[in-house]
Parts: sequence; structure tokens; C-alpha cells
Amino acid sequence: MSDQGKGSASTSAAAPAPGSDTYKGWLFKWTNYLKGYQRRWFVLSNGLLSYYRTQAEMAHTCRGTINLATAHIDTEDACNIVLSSGGRTYHLKASTEVERQRWVTALELAKAKAIRMMNDQSDDSGDDEPTSQSDRSEIQGTLKTLVSKLDDLSTCNDLIAKHGAALQRSLSELEGLRVPVDGGEKIKAVNERATLFRITSNAMINACRDFLDLAETHSRRWQRALQYEREQRSHLEQTIEQLAKQHNSLERAWREAPAHTAKAASAPTPSTERSGRGPKEEASDEDEDTEFFDAMEDSPAFITVRASEAPQHRRSQSSLSAASGSQPNDWSQEDHGGPGPSEASGRDQGALRTRRSHITQKPNYSLNLWSIMKNCIGKELSKIPMPVNFNEPLSMLQRLTEDLEYHELLDRAARCDSSLEQMCLVAAFSVSSYSTTVHRTAKPFNPLLGETYELDRSEEYGYRSLCEQVSHHPPAAAHHVISQRGWTLWQEITIASKFRGKYLSIMPLGAIHLHFHSSGNHYVWRKVTSTVHNIIVGKLWIDQSGDIEIVNHKTKEVCQLKFSPYSYFSRDVPRKVTGVVAQGDGQAHYILSGTWDEKIESAKIVQSSRRGSSTEGKQKTVYQTLSPKLLWKKYPLPENAENMYFFSSLALTLNEAEEAVGATDSRLRPDQRLMEEGRWDEANSEKQRLEEKQRAVRRRREAEATDAYDEECEYDSGKEFEGYQPLWFHQRRDSITGETNFVYKGGYWEAKERQDWSMCTEIF
Repeated sequence: MSDQGKGSASTSAAAPAPGSDTYKGWLFKWTNYLKGYQRRWFVLSNGLLSYYRTQAEMAHTCRGTINLATAHIDTEDACNIVLSSGGRTYHLKASTEVERQRWVTALELAKAKAIRMMNDQSDDSGDDEPTSQSDRSEIQGTLKTLVSKLDDLSTCNDLIAKHGAALQRSLSELEGLRVPVDGGEKIKAVNERATLFRITSNAMINACRDFLDLAETHSRRWQRALQYEREQRSHLEQTIEQLAKQHNSLERAWREAPAHTAKAASAPTPSTERSGRGPKEEASDEDEDTEFFDAMEDSPAFITVRASEAPQHRRSQSSLSAASGSQPNDWSQEDHGGPGPSEASGRDQGALRTRRSHITQKPNYSLNLWSIMKNCIGKELSKIPMPVNFNEPLSMLQRLTEDLEYHELLDRAARCDSSLEQMCLVAAFSVSSYSTTVHRTAKPFNPLLGETYELDRSEEYGYRSLCEQVSHHPPAAAHHVISQRGWTLWQEITIASKFRGKYLSIMPLGAIHLHFHSSGNHYVWRKVTSTVHNIIVGKLWIDQSGDIEIVNHKTKEVCQLKFSPYSYFSRDVPRKVTGVVAQGDGQAHYILSGTWDEKIESAKIVQSSRRGSSTEGKQKTVYQTLSPKLLWKKYPLPENAENMYFFSSLALTLNEAEEAVGATDSRLRPDQRLMEEGRWDEANSEKQRLEEKQRAVRRRREAEATDAYDEECEYDSGKEFEGYQPLWFHQRRDSITGETNFVYKGGYWEAKERQDWSMCTEIF
């Protein structure tokens, strides 16, 4: 091969003797038929053989590892070594036969040691599952108690043996004395009983001795198992940190190499290279110049073609309108060629009050994130005490209200005559709620139970919004919006969140309902999963992924939206959203496309057909569409937004002081207000006070529930303890979804008009 000259170079390095725990050196590794053997730095340690491009790379990146405990070691010729394990094969070559023999000896010794250690661990730990920290502490306490009891048993063993022997001697002496016949018989009976006692005592002593030996053996095994678990946990934490550093270095390298995309685009695809591979090429796991595509990336379920690009399928405008069964005049005039979905519908019209446009800039506080988060893996985020350093000065209720940033989409939808066009605008509204999250990686404040938030924009934009925290475990918020412009929206959202080490998954649970007054159309959909990446190391960034199905329960029309997860190797536009609007019978009428952080467009379908796919072996639907029309476009962020938590224009006004709001409104929350003013230390103290106050109230409520239950059992009163009940919302079964959720029962705006908040509990 062309690389045989490289094989003559010295591959040895200063390395310990093959019998030691670690062995290092240069070897040549087969990569592919284009590059042949490439020089790599190999490290043999603790039964694992790892390789790197250079010695310096050991600090941050490992190219591959084989576990020798399950590996097969073979020698092809004087200088070659073949390692195979679990479907992975390394073809290695040393510079000389002597060097090859050193490596083979080291590998065989390491393999034998790894197998022996694996068997020892299996014998010691058995089939027990890994224990938690509390279980290990309990085992250690049990072992200490057991050792103490065993010492007591050993002491009793010696005393029983000593006193038993003395008693036997005394009875023998009595038997030798001259006593009356009756006395001799009694002494004989006592002697027999003493003999039985001695036999029983000896049996107990032997059993105790066996138990002592067995307990000591198992104690040693438990101690080894505990030590192994501690080492595994420490190794896991180190591995997570190492992976995070590698991920961060890869991101930096990608950002510093702008020519990477162009190079990858010109590289041969995996399918073309595989066709010419030989046996060694298939066995190798390293091909450094091949372009890889993310295996998780889904190919689109349909293909869109502009109708103008297919002359044979063109139709007249009148026939298209007739085929759609809709009235496109208002649709075309309002959307085509415009800057966005009526961006100025309420921004500058009739504003009766000047809202604030800035808040106090975010202080620059340093924080060791890893020291706080490493003990939170797998736990529910809402149950972890967090400093305000991780927060933004808004509550979850206010973040929920931010869904109304683009309320004008619903105003336009209420005026639509076509339910299909209305569905397109509702879909754009469902996507627009995520545009405010693209840079918002900070955590909102968890609302206190009974906390509320109102947003009254009836004079400016015609709607009123009310949120209330209706449950604390699990955390759930109810939201109700009514607009004078012909629509009502309500939802109950429960947030489930899990910390996974490198990223945080946030899963909103619950349905969103939207009802249009004039048409009676009732839409229902659910939110997708949000993921915050680079929790430990690197710059935080957020992604949205999953599917949204919007259903019009009156007409049975459906919109299927797909949020594509970000992929490092994908050629698609980041944050991509695609969708299809179809009738109840499945006939598609509109294609939606865009990104959840910028804009959404709709294109009317002219004709659809089926086309086979040679690469995937399945058919795809090809839609011919008219030119796309802009449905929604994101508003630009305010000036200096990066120093104001990346708040949008609406978000900047959400915590603005407001007169006559309810006593439980989020604007009155002291820790949140202190954080907004930049007084973070005071905000942390206040946050701890509020959380402790809430815990005390919960304990009192649980005690009341217990007392009520005991009283019911004693007197059989038949009355059940209701527990906590929200003030402005009550539970009802939804007639459409069949789910039980919290809906607005009325009374809040009337109480505000009277300025009567006597029914509100003191939560701040």
C-alpha cells in the first residue's frame, strides 16, 4: 500500500513495562482505502484500549475505545494486530515485530486482568441493583451495628464456654461425695440436665461462630460493593464533565471554521463511498473525510413544487377558487406582499397609555453552575431550590401570558369566512408563541399557590387575560382570555421538567382551547417539548421539537405541524417548522412552512400526486402550490434587549407596576421585584422566605386534612375535606376532549371593579 513507508517510522514511545497497569505508544491504524494506515497514539489502561490522533488530544477527545475483557486478539503477520469486540474491529500495525510482540503481551495481560476483575465484581456484588446514596448510608450503619453485635456474641461465647466447664466440674465433684440415695439421684438428674445444657450451648456457640464467619465475609463484600459504587459515581461525574468540554470545543471549532459547510457539501456521501469499501473498510470505525448525516433526521413526508414551475398543471385563477370552495379575495389582499400579519393592528392605534420600553440592566453575576446542578440529575426541577441567578424577573404566569404577543393573528382569524384560512392563522399563532423563547434560556419564577396575573388590554387591543396557579405539586396554571374582537382562549398547563446532565427537557402538559364566537369553530392543540442545551458547559441555547396537531372540532379539519429538532449535520434551516392543513377526509389544502423564531408562510395547494422514492423505497406526496403568502413575522427585539434578559416589547411591560390589581398578582411579588431592580442578594433572601412560608401553609393544610379525615372516621359525618380550591377557576370536564381541567368561573373583573379583594389569601 501507499503508506508502507510510514510503517517503517519508529512507533515506540517511553512506556512502562507490559506487565504494568498502563501502556502507551504509537501504532498505525487502518482507516480506509484512500488513506490506508494512519499514525495514532494508543493508551492501554484498566482493561481499555483507547486511541487519539495526538498525545495532546488525550485532554479533550477520545477517538475510540475497546474493552479488552470481551475482545478477541489476533495476529495476521509479523507486524499486524487485529482487535475485535462487539462488532467493532481495529486493524493495527507496529513498526517492528519486537514492538508488535510487546503490544500483544501487554494486551493479553490486560485482557486476563480485566476478565478477572469482572468476575470478582460479579462474585462480590451479585445481582444487586446499584444503591442510592441513602441506601448506602443505611448499609454502612447496619454494618457497624452488626459488628458491635458480633463482638457481644463472641464475648458471650467465651463466657458460656467458661461457666459451662466450671459447672460440669462442680457437678462431677458432687457426684463423688457420699450422700444419701435420694440425694444421689437428684445429683444425677442435675448432672444429666447440665450435660444437655452443655450440648445445647455448644450447638449455639457453633452456630454463632458460623454466623460470625458468614457476616464477616458478607461485610467485606458489602464494603467492596460500596467502594465500587462510589468509584462509579465519581467516574460518571468526570465523564459528564469531559463530554461537556468536548461538546463545547466542537462548537467553538465549528464556529471558527466558516468554510466547514462548503467543504462538507463537496464531500462524497456515505452511500457512494460504501459501494467501494472492502472488508477492512467495513470493519473500521474511522473515516475522517466522509460527510455524515444525523441518523435522527427525518426526511420530509411530502415534497412541495411551485405550480408556476409545472406548466402542464397550471389552472386559471377562477378554477382554483372554485376548487378550494373559499373566498380568497380578503386573504390575498391582506397577506400578499405585506410586511407581516397586520403588524400595526394595535401597536400604534388608540394606545391610551405609554408603556415602559426598558428595565434595569441585568447584573453580571458569576455562578458555578456545575456545583449546583450535578446533584440534580433526574430530579423534578420544581422541587429544587434555585437562586434567582438562574431566573428572569417574570413568573411562569407572565410567561404564559406572553402567548398573546401576536394576538392580532386571532383578530384576523375571527374575520375569516373560510375555516381553512382560519386554521392557517391559528397554526401561525400556535407557532408564534415560541418566538420569544429563542434567547430566553433563564428560568421564570415558580408561582406560589394562589398567585394570579392579570393583563387588561381591552382599551388598546380588546382583550383581557387572567392566570392563576391552581396547583403546586404538580405545578399547574390556568389561563383564560376573552377578546371583544370575537374569540376566547383558555388553557391549563402543567410543566414537567427533567434535568438530563447536559440538557434540560421542559414538557408542557395540557390542552389549549380557542373558540370563535361568530362561527362557533373550536380549536384544540397542545404544546411541544422545549430543550435547554449546554446546561453544564458552554453557551446555553434552546430548541423546540415535536408535533402539534390542531383540530377544529366543529368541521373536523386538522393541521399537522412538525417542529424539526436541531441537528449539527442537517442541511435544513435551523428551527424549521412544516405543516399541512387538511379537511376531515384527509384532502390537503394548504402547506405551512417557516421557522418558529422568524416567520410562517402558507401556500395554497393546487394539485397533489404520489411519487416513488428510490433511496427510501416508499412513496411521497408531491404538492403543487401557488406562491407562498406571509402569515406571521416576528417583531424585532427592543434596543439593548441582550442586557434586559432578551425581553420582547410585550415582556418588558408585563411586570410594570399597575394600579388596582388583585392582592395576589405577580407584580406584587417582592423577590421578583427586587431581582428586576438588580438587588439579587435581597431577592434570594426574600425568595427563601416566601418558599418557607408556602411550605408552612402546605403543612398546615395537610394537618387539617388529616384531622378532618380522623373526624369523619370517628363520627361518620359523611362530609369530605375539600382541600385547597382555586379562587377564580374551578374543575370541569371538557365536553370535547373528555378531560377534567380548570376553567374560569368568573368574578375577577367584577371584584376589580369594586376593588374588593377580601377573598384573596395573603401569599406574599
